[in-house]
Amino acid sequence: MTTILLARHGETDWNRDQRWQGHADRELTDLGRAQALALAERLDAFPIAAIYSSDLARARETARPVAERRGIETTERVDLREVDCGSWSGAHHADIDPDEVARWKAGEKGWSGGESYEEMAVRMVAAIRDVAARHPDEHVLVVSHGAAIRSVHAHAAGISIHEYRLLHPTVANGGLSAVALANGSLKDLGPL
Repeated sequence: MTTILLARHGETDWNRDQRWQGHADRELTDLGRAQALALAERLDAFPIAAIYSSDLARARETARPVAERRGIETTERVDLREVDCGSWSGAHHADIDPDEVARWKAGEKGWSGGESYEEMAVRMVAAIRDVAARHPDEHVLVVSHGAAIRSVHAHAAGISIHEYRLLHPTVANGGLSAVALANGSLKDLGPL
């Protein structure tokens, strides 16, 4: 059984300011860097064989303290990115058209352009399966993004991303959870 530890990146200025990020490449704030250090300390309790992260700065910066403490290189992957929120990228939550928000809250794609949560989930689950195949029977850290992490948990729990989002509307910056891959099936291990 391979255990995938899923960590969300630390805080960015756009998290703090309640702006949609998607594929925008924002760096960590001072609080975000502190969250990354706290995550590294917390992960000392786990035997980590490899570290993967989204190629976006906020995920790379969050993985760095863990990698440095362990002397492990971080492998960056584009397929571990957040959902591409298209026209919402950079938009403040309060400034988005209410009809678009209503569609999003109903489980549809509210923004134009970008990708749907379902499209993101296909690439995320494929990436997690690939990472697990490269590290059989080991613990692996994957530093990614809130919606991306929820999509993996939804798949492992056997429910839609929309259903999972209703149950778990956010993943905290620096938050940690896990899934396991055994006999080809993903199992949701929940928050850690």
